[in-house]
Parts: sequence; C-alpha cells; structure tokens
Amino acid sequence: MKVVEASLQPVGQSTEAETPGKPLYAPVLVLNASYEPINICAARRAVVLVLKGVAMTEEENGHYLHAQRVAMRLPSVIRLLEYRRIPHQTRALSRKNILLRDRNTCQYCGAVMASGELTLDHVIPRSRGGLSTWENLVACCHPCNHRKGNQLLGETTMKLMREPRAFNLHTSRHIMRMIGRSDTKWRKYLFY
Repeated sequence: MKVVEASLQPVGQSTEAETPGKPLYAPVLVLNASYEPINICAARRAVVLVLKGVAMTEEENGHYLHAQRVAMRLPSVIRLLEYRRIPHQTRALSRKNILLRDRNTCQYCGAVMASGELTLDHVIPRSRGGLSTWENLVACCHPCNHRKGNQLLGETTMKLMREPRAFNLHTSRHIMRMIGRSDTKWRKYLFY
C-alpha cells in the first residue's frame, strides 16, 4: 500500500480543532503476544508495526489516518503477533532517564518543571567523591542546586523527597500506569 498523501481527522470533529500531525505522536501501549505490557511507542510507529503484520490493533484512539485508497483508525493499544522474549532490562544512565524517573520534579522542594528548567544534582557532590550513578543523581531546580552547592545533605537543612534508585523494569511499568491514567483504554492491560 502506497500512501500518497495522508491526513489525520478525529472521528466526528473537523481537522481545524487538532494540531496537524499531533495524533501520530500520541502514546500507544505495546503488548507482547501474551498481553503483557512491554513498551510505549508513538502512534506512528504502531501504525508501521500493524501495516507490516508484526502487530494487531487491540484498541483504537478515535482518529483516522487517511491515505489515497484506505482509511484506518489509529491504535491506542497494539499486540505483537509473535511472543518476544524480553531480557532483563536496564536503562542507560542519562539526564533524560533521571528526569523521567523523578517525574520532572525537584527532589528537594517538589517543584514540577519542564525538563529544560531542571538540573541534575549529585547527592554526594563530585568534589567529595560522589559518582554519577542512579543512586547519587536526582532532578533538581536551579535555586535548590545553588543552595545545596557542594555540601552533603547532613550539612544542610535540605532533605530528599525520596531515595534515588536505579531505573528498572518496575519503574518502567509504574510510568506506563501513570501515562495509562490518561487513556482509559489502557487500564484493562495494566496491572495496578
């Protein structure tokens, strides 16, 4: 199937109400063949997997993808047709993953900010032998990072909201649950 010109249109609404192309980036829950949630991808990637015959749509999100000869609904949940063994996953230590783990929240004052407004703080400062590890890095706003400086927590009045931990599979599932709260169609596939 060759897509010459595609446009998106929400069911029962005009295209003026939507930002063009935005539904293609909506999150889609990816299930293994056993219905176990394993990932979240963009609707655009989900459509490719469905068209390639690698996955099938379990739930739809209410938008259509119109091509020259076909119109298909965008998926909200897809399921892989063949079971994929998922090895024990560890996430790379990166700024993006630290902010994702901490939900873009300063771990000292609790302020929720855009990722560009946050810094990473070494709980045990590097100048005092602290390493760049999951357990020593937290999301931090600029004022709190400046206030803490290169001091240890015991030398300040500041406290962590929660102990920093490695980003593991349990954390990934927790994030899927949080995102799933905005899409009620995901609820029956996520184990609360």
